[in-house]
Amino acid sequence: MSTSSSQFWQTRRGLIWSNPKADDSAHIRAALLRPTFGQLLDIALEFGLERLGAEWAVLDREGTAAAERARRPLFMSVFIASYERGSIQTPVYGAA
Repeated sequence: MSTSSSQFWQTRRGLIWSNPKADDSAHIRAALLRPTFGQLLDIALEFGLERLGAEWAVLDREGTAAAERARRPLFMSVFIASYERGSIQTPVYGAA
């Protein structure tokens, strides 16, 4: 982790706007339920892919409608499959 988790979430208040003191797990799960690739990548870089995968596993086991909706977007499916294969790579910007 590069910063304190509270500092990390300060710039992402919209995830759990009703409870700014929510723990890391609640924030990560909220991000997984409303996924954007950039946001998930930031979280993976901050907390690690293992943590991101563990939080997804909790949501997946719960089997809620929200988790099922989150699984549907193509990039989420790709992100999850890449995580499971251990092959998520960060892009190198400006590389030709």
